[in-house]
Amino acid sequence: MKWIDERWEQVFFILAVLAAAFILSRILRMLIGRFIRSAATKLKVDPTRYNFFKNAVDFIIFLTAAIIIFRSIPYFRSVGTTLLTGAGVLAAIVGFASQSAFSNIISGFFLVIFKPFSVGDRVRIGQLYQGDVEDITLRHTVIKDFENRRIVIPNSVISNETIVNSTLTDEKTCIFIEVPVTFQAPLSKAIQIIQEACLQHPYCIDNRSPEELTKGEAPVVVRVITYGDFGLQLRGYAWAHTPALAFELKCDVLKAVQEKFLIEKIEFGYPGRIMISKS
Repeated sequence: MKWIDERWEQVFFILAVLAAAFILSRILRMLIGRFIRSAATKLKVDPTRYNFFKNAVDFIIFLTAAIIIFRSIPYFRSVGTTLLTGAGVLAAIVGFASQSAFSNIISGFFLVIFKPFSVGDRVRIGQLYQGDVEDITLRHTVIKDFENRRIVIPNSVISNETIVNSTLTDEKTCIFIEVPVTFQAPLSKAIQIIQEACLQHPYCIDNRSPEELTKGEAPVVVRVITYGDFGLQLRGYAWAHTPALAFELKCDVLKAVQEKFLIEKIEFGYPGRIMISKS
């Protein structure tokens, strides 16, 4: 009976430690989350490092709870001693199995310290992934793409990729409006249509420097950038306050240019095709 009572006491002790760890982690996460929101709105503090710490709270608290359980219960303490006697083999196995996990954790700390991006930034990771940074955890970074899907990328992968940050210092974005026209197209008219379509859009802003204003440069510059097999490639440089607004600006301007070109009978520089039907 005494042995059974000791077992029940140990079970209750384990449950009590885990329950205390769970409650403590929830309270700390709530307090940290409240601090993050107030700091971001009132003090304009970068929330990335606090989000990272919030995600690390569970790991630290439950690791501490596991150590307390193993040190307090004789049976678990003896199991730990037995495991340590085979530390050579165990260390090799654990080291090999956890190499990737530790690499992600260390990379996560580097991302928080050196801050190539923060929560809320719009980034492109390598050539495949692009979107807004939603969260940075101990192991991975969560990016919300433009289709509202979440891309979970291990931190070690991000550390080895080229990162393009559209909002690191200045969110203003220059978007390219590229329009191909034929060699016979009236260039001055085509350039004027592109400029007017950009300037009439509510998202287009005047980002000219004082030097450019002195030179009398247009708010939207349109240049011929190359010769193609079927015509010329025109490129307009339009500015917007954010990358998202710049994308909408580009889509709307291309639609407006298409409609205006049809009215003015300006042909696009694409290869023509003749359809022949057999009767």
